[in-house]
Amino acid sequence: MHWENLALALLLFLVFYYFRRTKIGRYPPGPRGIPVLGNLFQLDNVKPWHTFVKWQESYGPIIYLNIAGQPMVILNSKKVAEDLFDRRGSNYIDRHRLIVLEKTTGDSGMGFMRSAGRWRQMRRASEHALGTKISSNYHRTQTSESILLVHGIINQPHTWSSQIERASSSAALSMVYDLPPLNFDDPTVGLMKDFADCIGRAAVPGKYLVDILPFLEHFPGWMLKWKRDAEKNYQIFTSKFEDMFSRIKDETVTGNEQRPSFCVNLIENQKQHGMSDRDCAWLAGVLHGAGHETTATTMAWFIFSMIQFPQVQVRAHEELDRVVGRSRLPSFADIRHLPYIQALVKEVLRWRPAVPTGVPHVPIQDDYYEGYLIRKGTICIPCLWSINRDPEVYGSDADEFHPERHLDDNGHLKDERNEGHVTFGFGQRICVGRHFAYNGLFIQIAMILWAMRLEPAKDNNGNPMKPDIDDERSDGTFLRPPPFQINAITRFEEAEGVIQQARDEIMEEILVRTDQS
Repeated sequence: MHWENLALALLLFLVFYYFRRTKIGRYPPGPRGIPVLGNLFQLDNVKPWHTFVKWQESYGPIIYLNIAGQPMVILNSKKVAEDLFDRRGSNYIDRHRLIVLEKTTGDSGMGFMRSAGRWRQMRRASEHALGTKISSNYHRTQTSESILLVHGIINQPHTWSSQIERASSSAALSMVYDLPPLNFDDPTVGLMKDFADCIGRAAVPGKYLVDILPFLEHFPGWMLKWKRDAEKNYQIFTSKFEDMFSRIKDETVTGNEQRPSFCVNLIENQKQHGMSDRDCAWLAGVLHGAGHETTATTMAWFIFSMIQFPQVQVRAHEELDRVVGRSRLPSFADIRHLPYIQALVKEVLRWRPAVPTGVPHVPIQDDYYEGYLIRKGTICIPCLWSINRDPEVYGSDADEFHPERHLDDNGHLKDERNEGHVTFGFGQRICVGRHFAYNGLFIQIAMILWAMRLEPAKDNNGNPMKPDIDDERSDGTFLRPPPFQINAITRFEEAEGVIQQARDEIMEEILVRTDQS
């Protein structure tokens, strides 16, 4: 009787457990893990998107992982990501707490903050200052930086990567702080690159053990090198950001006329947004850092793609010659008449997203999707690499670089409102500076292709040194091309003179502005 009762109790427990689990819901499929630690050691902290692609072949577009008790879901299709993050965006608005990143930024990095009051204040302020209409205020600055970039590449093609870094940082600084164009050796360029690298390392889920085992946060500081480094970096970045913001605020408060900039807009509406000076300073610094890194990385992939696919350059040159001609530079007034250049920008963003795993979303309530349970607090990662290659959206050639996919049979954009990729993110967490970023990429790419033809550099035997098309470098967050050299060949005789004249006029304006200040 004793064993019979025990067997009956066990049977009742199993029946109860089965029906309870059925009622609660089942998790999405995913790779089998090990006890306690789950799939912890199966994560790739360097190029995780490739692992996600392999898992997609076995488990489908939505994959469940258990990272030492922390549930994680990987989304690999556009439909799933849009269903959850766009159509149910109010539930997937939160972020996962990354302790090292939080300490490094003082919990002031808007893109990674939880969906609390401070984040909402920062988000409203950013949308107010970077909306579609206001983004046109920065066209002149972006045009000037593009001219300086083209001039630099034509005259020193071996420094093309540094030229892009300078132009991206300088354009972002001008947009945020209304600073004039910077030189290579300006310490602000180096500081913001260090900031982006620091944030990139800290933003990788699972990079630091304390993000997996949060109780480690409470160990004494002398035992935690990550904590000492994070606190030191926070002080360095805070000091710089506050100095730069205070300079603009002092000028604005005293009544001195200021040109349009993000900080000026922020200061004029600071009371309305209810933000402290420190939050304003950090918001401005983070926007500059994000704008610099993502634009520079995308432009590097543009150069990479041009030497890989010379036929794309040929078509772009034909459109520029037909619409712009050879006697003047491209401008933002040409944008609607340059559909192929726009398609090229979209394709670079789709083909090689700067942050291929995106930024994770976290649901604030339990959710059910196609019979699967996604628990509150689950880290939901939109794998932008996979989503941008979704064959149901982009066709069977989704892995290939093909700008024409964004055009109809008449050579017009299929849908001007459709970005043609998901690189800027989803829902209420979509990149707030996407209009500024897209405009900057358009004018830089149009200007470069108007003025020059890009080719791979040649070795001593005259053979082109083209990098492997599948070669890529990553710190776990940002995806960058490998180092390579190029030749920049002026397309026609007048181009160099037109660029030189435009560059000289910009330098004269800078001198006049410097004298006035």
